[in-house]
Amino acid sequence: MTDTIISSATKEVVIGFGRPFVMIGEKINPTGRKILAEEMKNGDFSRVEKDALDQVAAGAHMLDVNAGIPLADEPALLTKAVELVQSITDAPISIDSSIIEALEAAIAVYKGKPLINSVTGEEESMERVLPFVAKYGAAVVAISNDDTGISEDPDVRYAVAEKIVNRAADYGIPKADVVVDPLVMPIGAMGTAGRQVFQLVHRLRTDLGVNTTCGASNVSFGLPNRHVITGNFLAMAISHGMTSAIMNPMHTDVRNSVMAADVLNNQDANCAAWIQANRDPGENGDNGARGAGGRRRGGRRARVQS
Repeated sequence: MTDTIISSATKEVVIGFGRPFVMIGEKINPTGRKILAEEMKNGDFSRVEKDALDQVAAGAHMLDVNAGIPLADEPALLTKAVELVQSITDAPISIDSSIIEALEAAIAVYKGKPLINSVTGEEESMERVLPFVAKYGAAVVAISNDDTGISEDPDVRYAVAEKIVNRAADYGIPKADVVVDPLVMPIGAMGTAGRQVFQLVHRLRTDLGVNTTCGASNVSFGLPNRHVITGNFLAMAISHGMTSAIMNPMHTDVRNSVMAADVLNNQDANCAAWIQANRDPGENGDNGARGAGGRRRGGRRARVQS
């Protein structure tokens, strides 16, 4: 089975089939966050620091770090953000930029093996990003669109993903170091968006044998009570084989859905993570022992109450 290993200087995270789902915190991204963008542009990284610590405390296994601000020095900002995050947490990082110079500046100071976000199936993107990924021994997110755009046909998106994986191999990048993003579209605008992703994720796992990720919040864009939609989408995607997502672990509905999906897919050994996160502090060992497996006097099994 495929394992994608990402690391910081002191911590290793493994994205893989049958393993706990990897939550990649999405908040360190100035896109759509005017205050954060202005602060970063002015050299104030206090919100970046808070977002990093808060997401790790909420359960993020990795952090996505993006510094894409128009008319700003992105290489300098991304480098500073990566250095700061690594100085306050041991969470491995997904270095997120569409600018090669910014990626190269950030990876030069990165301690460990990062996930580079991202490469597409466009010829120019593959020719620029893949040699860079190979040079630094990183892993990469492969987004399943190419020069023709984003297809609504899952088979076309699969072919794009396969093309990127094969091209990566030409540069000596193993399949395990390519994490495919099947592209999640807003369900409010495209009613089949969820089914497209589920179909594609299943095939990427069974036929191509690669790990997958996505920008999970895209699916609920524009909808009310959107975090419930996002959480349920992730639970269903996990059941079809998705192994990670860029998401907000601070939303309880989303995080709980992911953790419950791990339990139900036997990806949380002995339900340990779920129990640790949800155990009633007032419980004791005796009460726990008389729970679901307990019996009433007379030998009849007790009915489990919800």
